[in-house]
Amino acid sequence: MTQRALDRLLRPQTIAVFGGREAHRVIEQCDRMGFGGDVWPVHPKLEEVHGRRCYRSILELPAVPDAAFVGVNRMLTLDIVRDLAARGAGGAVCYASGFSEAAGELADGADLQRRLLEAAGDMPILGPNCYGLINALDGALLWPDQHGMQRVDRGVAILTQSSNIALNMTMQTRGLPIAYLVTVGNQAQTSLSSVAYALLEDPRVTAVGLHVEGFGSLPALQELALRARELKKPVVALKVGKSEQAKRATVSHTASLSGSDAVADAVLGRLGIGRVGSLPELLETLKLLHVAGPLTGNAISSMSCSGGEASLMADAAVGRAVEFRALRPGQVAPLRLALGEMVTLSNPLDYHTFAWGDLGRQTDAFTAMFEGGYALNLVVLDFPRTDRCDATDWTTTVDAIVAASASTGGLAGVVATLPENMPEDRAVGLMTRGVVPFCGIFETLAATEIASRIGREWSVPPGPRLLDVPQVEGEIETLDETHAKAALSAFGFPVPAGFVANSPQEAMERSDELGYPVALKGLAIEHKTEAGAVALNLKDATAVFDAATSMNGTKAFLVEKMVEHSVAELIIGATRDPVFGLTLTVGSGGILVELLEDSAILSLPTTRTAITETISRLRIGKLINGYRGRPKGDLEAVVVAVAAAADYVVKNAAHLEELDINPLMVLPENKGVVAVDALIRRRR
Repeated sequence: MTQRALDRLLRPQTIAVFGGREAHRVIEQCDRMGFGGDVWPVHPKLEEVHGRRCYRSILELPAVPDAAFVGVNRMLTLDIVRDLAARGAGGAVCYASGFSEAAGELADGADLQRRLLEAAGDMPILGPNCYGLINALDGALLWPDQHGMQRVDRGVAILTQSSNIALNMTMQTRGLPIAYLVTVGNQAQTSLSSVAYALLEDPRVTAVGLHVEGFGSLPALQELALRARELKKPVVALKVGKSEQAKRATVSHTASLSGSDAVADAVLGRLGIGRVGSLPELLETLKLLHVAGPLTGNAISSMSCSGGEASLMADAAVGRAVEFRALRPGQVAPLRLALGEMVTLSNPLDYHTFAWGDLGRQTDAFTAMFEGGYALNLVVLDFPRTDRCDATDWTTTVDAIVAASASTGGLAGVVATLPENMPEDRAVGLMTRGVVPFCGIFETLAATEIASRIGREWSVPPGPRLLDVPQVEGEIETLDETHAKAALSAFGFPVPAGFVANSPQEAMERSDELGYPVALKGLAIEHKTEAGAVALNLKDATAVFDAATSMNGTKAFLVEKMVEHSVAELIIGATRDPVFGLTLTVGSGGILVELLEDSAILSLPTTRTAITETISRLRIGKLINGYRGRPKGDLEAVVVAVAAAADYVVKNAAHLEELDINPLMVLPENKGVVAVDALIRRRR
């Protein structure tokens, strides 16, 4: 059934509240926020609530409500939602728990959630098991608790599955203007992505932040990303699930490298959705995006009046895709004039205290730095306690920053190394003057990196839509190495010359056809090395016979031409994520694949450009390119092979469960690559 639009639920003019204590709190919060519409309490026994007439049932309401807060037990929730849907209400927040989230403890939890969906029909619902929403633009709340938000004219939207985390974020004192805060609970009907999509359409929303425990739908997430790009309103996500428990165990090496968290990282990056690592990073990134949107590059500057702070900034950038680009020649003379001979000119820059409290000299120094063409210009400035200190000189510094930003057009940010040293009133004041108020050095550089990545993704046209092919049902079969290589070879993937022998005698007799040395493997055995079913570098027929005989119980053998003189070993594989489907993994291969942990994930379909860029980011990429004078590998052949594997996965997506090519031997430049081992698992 098609769901109706979310506008009435998110921006209601009339609100009905059902229930006791929690419902009454909704009315309190609407009054506190100055909601200008009508709020109608519904209770079978009460005469009035907070000075308002209380109605006995939905049938007595003066009109059909735009939105409803249903704060009753789970069984009664079904009846009220059914009545609201029948009357044509705009939507409802289902507060009660005891649905699918409690299926392990309550036998009827999952069934009750199914019945809730039936009751709602095409009427949008949030939850169940959620607090609801706060619309701080219009003062409309379906929220059963106190909170720390206030009315704003424009701001960011934040969505989460967790009501308690949502409550915590309303208490932030970082100066971030939050326009909407929405909890979605179980996402029984209305997904986090679909709510975010609807909020993007509000012209007063500048950016969207997601706290995600699990994505419900890849197509919905993809539509959200495309719409965000069209409206130039960036989306960032805090996706949980990095623990080892999130990785599923399978028979291949690929699966150990491509847990659901790594897949989510790759897909979000492909879609141009920024990914943060913590709640503070989420808030600081949203702050930057609210003021400036995505950054045009990753080159930044930093100034502080302390060498210690300059060192902290430089250290925090290590491992981040941000660059403290060196000063341009034209910046040196004006900086020297403003700061004198005692200051070492660099980026990050310690401008000492010579200009402290001097509006003119600070403005000249900041202006010279801001003219360097950096995507973001940071000034480290921790504000003093106003109850014990005089903050006059800090105000002078802020005035100099604002003046420099205005004269140069350079984006400026003020960084407090300690969050408590960025008072909320200071943060709000900076934002009104177009300066980003950052709390924490590491969070600042994380926000900068994410905003620049979004800018980079948006600077090029969006790629093809992600692979979204339903998987067929059926038993899973594992192809033996011979058949797996044959399937890949049909797509142009290079495999060694070889043959199948059904006895040690046949293996010995036919080995001369290939030429020595050869490799011998037992077929129908997973993890052959660990099982002792691999013999390498066999140099004559006798060695082949002896090796085959030693593999007790093995009935069939694969004999292949030995691949020698490789430059590097790679792994190429594909696994199926329950949400994101099939993705491709590329990384350092061989027997130490898990130990090296040098891999990256490509969402599908992909391009040769993306493959080349991915390999260049891997440590093994340096080896292929001739690390420290070693021979170069055939990079072009690697790219072609990965592209062939990707093509195989895309064309067989409905049936493929898993692909594992390990190792792919990379030969010297212009000599090609060869897949030494391969495993394919697919549904019949």
